[in-house]
This record gives sequence, structure tokens and C-alpha cells, in this order.
Amino acid sequence: MLLGGAYLGLNDRKMKILAAIIKDYIVTAEPIASRTIAKKYDFGLSSATIRNEMSDLEEMGYVVAPHASSGRIPSDKGYRLYVDQVMKRRKLTTEQQALIVQALQQEMGRMESLMQEMARAISYITNYTTVATQQTAKQHIIKHIQLVPVDGAVVAMVIVTAENEVRNCTVVLPMSASPALVAKISKVMSRTLGGVGVGELGNVLYISMMRHQFGQEGLDTAMVDPLLEAIYNALGTGEPQQVHTVGIKNILEFPEFADLEKARAIMGILEEKDELLALLSGGLTGDKIHITIGAENQEQILQNCSVIRAKISIDQQFCGNIAIIGPTRMDYAQVMSVLQTALATLGLK
Repeated sequence: MLLGGAYLGLNDRKMKILAAIIKDYIVTAEPIASRTIAKKYDFGLSSATIRNEMSDLEEMGYVVAPHASSGRIPSDKGYRLYVDQVMKRRKLTTEQQALIVQALQQEMGRMESLMQEMARAISYITNYTTVATQQTAKQHIIKHIQLVPVDGAVVAMVIVTAENEVRNCTVVLPMSASPALVAKISKVMSRTLGGVGVGELGNVLYISMMRHQFGQEGLDTAMVDPLLEAIYNALGTGEPQQVHTVGIKNILEFPEFADLEKARAIMGILEEKDELLALLSGGLTGDKIHITIGAENQEQILQNCSVIRAKISIDQQFCGNIAIIGPTRMDYAQVMSVLQTALATLGLK
């Protein structure tokens, strides 16, 4: 039974009819007529009774009649009621659950690719465009550094982060280095920089600390700057977040975006990093899943879309944000089930 406030006046019969309209419209993208509901759903109501109830729903703003059609389609208000009060979590197939678990569990120790794989799995299952951000350089913590002689002054550097990511790079030292010298440098660097965040490498304190440690061990301090620069360049782009967009063309498969101008506008925003960062981060708090429907989106271009977003943090470490974008008639129950399964796999739900 329904509540009060904004939904006052909606009895169970109206709720069932509204849910039926939404369910059919998600699949067909065509206005739903009263006779369709009477034939398809066992409500024990005549087509005339259903038509009267649909008229009431229209007056209340939950459905609209486009182009003088006898059928109705859900309004943004109708979708909001459905999402908040009616929608039930849909059980995923065994294959869908396995795909999500496999995609995420194998990337749990590799934060660099975790968000991208999550977006890829969600887009594959839902057929909606999925966007994910991930933290980069400033979040990496150094765990271990190993140098390997290559040729004269050239050494290969292997960096392992606290997230067990491995990065490789080449460094040219100011002088030739023997295997024994390279091993000594590796030991000093790992001891000095273990547990240090990459974003801190430019700090005068750590530069001075490295030079002091090198001096204490009889190592040439001229090696410090090229080594620190190589670590920073290897572990990140210098940008706080990267953006991954998967299934960008999926949204063009929906008839709502058959209009060329609408398609261009949507594609434009999906290709703009700054726009996507603002979209993904705006208003997200805690681990709650946020759903914005149609006109609720501040960006005018997205007012024919719905966006389902979540903030991803593991062990209190922020990993990034994820958003699923589709038409307002998106299959909310499916998307929510997929996203909740992904979060549960990561231990967040």
C-alpha cells in the first residue's frame, strides 16, 4: 500500500496499471493502450475501467499521451514513483552473475583496470552506455622498487605498488652502474620510499630524504632526481582521474535518439572528459546508488536520459565512480541488479 505525500491518491489498482505501462514501454518504446493491458495482464478489469484509470494517472502527471495517441507512456514522475516504490530487484542469470564475479575478482588487486572491467561487464549485460572513472597517480603507494642493469648507465626499474600493480620503465643514470651498485640503489630506494604516495615524490622533504640516504650509503646524489622522475612518470598520467567509456554507441540503438541532432548532442557529452567527470561525481555521497531521471538531470542534453551512478571505495580507499546511461525507459530493475551484484562482489553491498 502506498504512502502519502507526493503519491497520495494512488491506490493499488492504479499502481499496478502504472507498473504495467512502464514494463511494456521499456520493451516496446510504443504508447501502451488500455486494451493491451486488459489482454496481457490478469487484473480482472475491463478495457474501459483501465482506460479511466489511465486518464486519472495522466491527470496526476504519472503518464502522458503523446501525439494525441490513445495509448500512454510514463512521465519522469511516473518513472520516479516506479523506482522509489514499485520496482523489485531482478534476479540475474547464473551466467550474468558469473561474468560479473569473474571480471571483478581477477582485477581486485589491480585498481588500474578494476573500474574499466566493471564498466565493461555492466555494459555487456545491460546494453547501456557505461562510464567509469578511476584514480591514478596520486593514489598509488609504493611498496617495492627493483633496478636491473641493462647497459652502462641504463637501468630498468620495476615498481610494485601497495595495490600489487607492477610498472616498468627505463632510467638513464648520470654514470655507469655495476650490478652491485644497482642492487644497492634498489635496496636504499625500497627502504626509503616504501609506503610513500606517488603524489608526495615532488615534496622537498622526500627529495632531501632520498639525497640524505644516498649520501649515507656512499651513493651519488645526482641519481636521485632522474630516479624520482621515472617513478612518477611510470605510475600515473599526472591527472587525478581517468575516464573509461564503454558501449558509447549503444545509446544510438534506441529510437529515442534516432534524431540526428539528439544523437550528436549525446555523443558530444560522452566524448568530453570534463563533462563526464562532472556527471559522475556530482552529488554522490557514501555508497548509495543514485538514480536521476529525465529532467532531474541538470545537463539539458541528458534530460531524455536516466543516469544510475555509484561511488566505489574499497577499504576506505576511493577507487572511482561509475554511471550507467540510457533512455528514461531504461530497464531500471535489471541495471540495479547488475550494479548491486557488482558492488556485492567487491564487498560493498
